[in-house]
Parts: sequence; C-alpha cells; structure tokens
Amino acid sequence: MANIHPFRAFRFDPNRVALREVLTQPYDKITPTMQERYYAASPYNLIAIEKGRVSPTDSANDSVYTRAAQKFREWIAEKILIRDSEPSIYIYSQEFLVPGSDTRRVRMGFIALVQLQDYADGVVFRHERTLSAPKADRIELLRQLRAQTGQLFLLYDDASFQIDHWLEKECRLRTPLEMTDEYRVIHRMWPVSDAAFVERVRAAMASQKIIIADGHHRYETALNVRDDFRKAAGKIDPLAASEFAMATFVNLHSAGLVILPTHRLVSNVAGFDFERFRQDLRPYFDWYAYPFENDSTRPAAYDEFVRDLTRHRLGRRAIGVYPSAAQGSQAFYLFALRRDADLELLLPDETAAQRGLDVVLLHRLILEKGLGISADAVASERNVAYERELDAAISSVDAGKAQVAFLLNSVRIEQVAEIALGGEVLPQKSTDFYPKLLSGVTIYQVEGRVDAPAAEAATAQKS
Repeated sequence: MANIHPFRAFRFDPNRVALREVLTQPYDKITPTMQERYYAASPYNLIAIEKGRVSPTDSANDSVYTRAAQKFREWIAEKILIRDSEPSIYIYSQEFLVPGSDTRRVRMGFIALVQLQDYADGVVFRHERTLSAPKADRIELLRQLRAQTGQLFLLYDDASFQIDHWLEKECRLRTPLEMTDEYRVIHRMWPVSDAAFVERVRAAMASQKIIIADGHHRYETALNVRDDFRKAAGKIDPLAASEFAMATFVNLHSAGLVILPTHRLVSNVAGFDFERFRQDLRPYFDWYAYPFENDSTRPAAYDEFVRDLTRHRLGRRAIGVYPSAAQGSQAFYLFALRRDADLELLLPDETAAQRGLDVVLLHRLILEKGLGISADAVASERNVAYERELDAAISSVDAGKAQVAFLLNSVRIEQVAEIALGGEVLPQKSTDFYPKLLSGVTIYQVEGRVDAPAAEAATAQKS
C-alpha cells in the first residue's frame, strides 16, 4: 500500500525574503549560467544548498556538501527558514503555457511524504533507469544535509477525480502563497493541516500504486540513505523520518499533465549519405518530403511538416527527419511506419508496449539498422545528443552541429503508466514532464521521527 504522511515542512519566510529570489529549478536542470544568476539573486537563494559552487580546494571537511549543510543550519538559526507548527499536506498548483502553443493549463497536486519502498514491493514503480554519477552526487548531499530540498514527482490513478475535488475545495477556503518563476510558470501553494482532510487523502491513497514521473535519482538516493539510517540504528523504525521522502502527487488523469518530446541529434557518422540512408529504410518506412528553395518558401514547408508530424501522433506513426543541406537537398521529411510493417517480426525481443513507442522505432530501426549506431554508442552519447526544443534541434543542423535531426512526438501518459506498471522502463530521455517542480517550496528534514497521523496514533494507543 502507498503510505502517505503529512509533515512539518521548513519553508522560506515570505516576510524575510521574496520567494522568486530564493527558489530554484531542480538541480539537474540548473546550467552554469542559471547557477550564477541564482547566486546573484539573493544571499539566501537555495542554489547554495541545491547545487553550490565547487572549489578546487574542496576536501572531505570542506566541500560543496558540507557548505550546503552549514548554510541550512545558518538559515534555520536566522529564521530565514521556519518550520511549520502543524503537520500538513501542501496543495501545490502550477499554471503555465504549453511550450510552442497558446494553450494555458493548470497542474494541481499535493505535497506529502511517501513511505520509501523497494521496487520489488510492487507499490512504487519506475519508468527509467538511473545513472551512477548524478545519484552519487545526491547521496552525498543528502548524507551531509539530512534534508530533502527537491521533490519527487509521483503519479497516482484516480479516474473519478475524487482527490482533485477535495483539493479544489480546500483551495477555495484559503489564500495561496504565489510566485512566478523565470519560465512564467505561476506556482501556488496552500498548506492544509485539517486532520479530517489529511485522513481522507491518506485513506484514498492507501490502495494506490505509485509511478515515478520525475525524480528517479532522488528516489533511489533516499532508499540508500534510508538503509544507512537503518544500519546505524540496528533496527527499522516505521516512523523514522528517513523511512519517508517528500513528493508531489498528481493524478495521472489530470488535464494539466504535459509530457514534452526529447529530439535526437546525430553526428559523427562516417560516410553518412542521406539518400542511401533513406533507401535502406524503405522496408520499414514510407517517406514524405516537404521541400523548400529558400528562406521565403521555408516557413510554409515547415508549417505543413509540423502539422503532419503532429497529426500522425494519434494515427499512423511517424518520425520527423531533418538532414543538413550538405546532403544535397533542402527539405523536411516524415518517415511514416509502413502499413505492412510487422513489428513483432522486426523487433521480436521487444514487448508489445515497447514496440508501441516511437522512440523505440527510432532507436531500433532507424539508428541501429539505418545508421549502425548501437545501443552502447547511444548510451555513451558518441553519436547522439538530445534537444527538447524542436526549433533548436533544427537550428543545430543548420549550424553544422549535427548531420541530421530526428524529431519525435511526445510519449503519452498512458504509455508511461503501462510500461512502468508492467515492470519495464522507457529508453533514456523519453519523457520530459513540464513544468518542473520548484526546489525549496517545502524542505523535509530526514532526522528524528515523523508526526504520526491521528489514525496511527489511535492504533498505537490501543495496542
């Protein structure tokens, strides 16, 4: 079962600091330029904890991790960070424009603690594998800081929208904390400590299976540190703070869930010839060209290409292809899976769910069979780089940074759920949930014990 708990979060005091000056994007989205901008914004910006500057003189006793822990203690002592007096569930919404469109959406969820459980327990499910380097970094930070500043992004299945209705009702009763981030995403939060509300949410979540949308490295980091605490204590305390992790929970049926595609840029392929490549793929794909002669005819070709690529998303499957002009033509291409293609025969080692992913078609049929780029080469990024923005991917080809761009439609949330609950994982960089959850909205200290909710307290008293 999914065990959800309220908690007493540490939060920045909005009377002491402006939230827009101290909160950050998640650590893995912070570029060096963003890091410097955050440092300049405020001496209390979370960047000093979330992703501090590394010094050449760093040592075991004075490192980016020990300095983060020191800052955390200082800000608590200065009451820049204050701890809520009552255990709460924190309703959290994000209002945003879908990138590349005029569509405005709101994604609403709630922040609470989730009991850490091994994947083998069949409660928490992943949809991607983790990399050792980012995990090592987060483990050392958590060991020194003993607090979680970033949130897991978890999905639950509530087709009746019962929990969403409860959240919306509570929001109408309260005035939110609000801020707008650098991507013009409006973040709103409502702390709710009402015991009846907390118990309703806990009871509704108890039978849920949870899917990690974002935060796989953070989740596995928390598992590692949980085991450290268990070993040090010599026992398992079910209410030890280290047995839980902080997360934002969102209904996977929410209209506010947006997954952006991640496009592939291919380079360093010796002897690459687009015409030969295109002919080699004729057994698997039909192709359609959207040629243009110059800058004045390019926009019309581009618009038609993008419209058809998007249209194929719910029909015949297709992948966009944009080769460099050095290949002898100026055109966008659509590679549409042939109607007679037998994927079970072509990809016998893939499950039906995997064969349903466009990114699998790209990697297995186009990159491997068409270009000879192996899975190991993809993993080591010898030939493949990644770009979220479609226009940026195309610009990279125009600038000579890539030989060809492969442009994808986004994975559907139903596919993510099917693959995760089936015990499988998607290829690396298949999903990009937008927008990201801000770090520092709430902070969870993993020392001591959590406050037992009323139901558990009553059970303990009876026993």
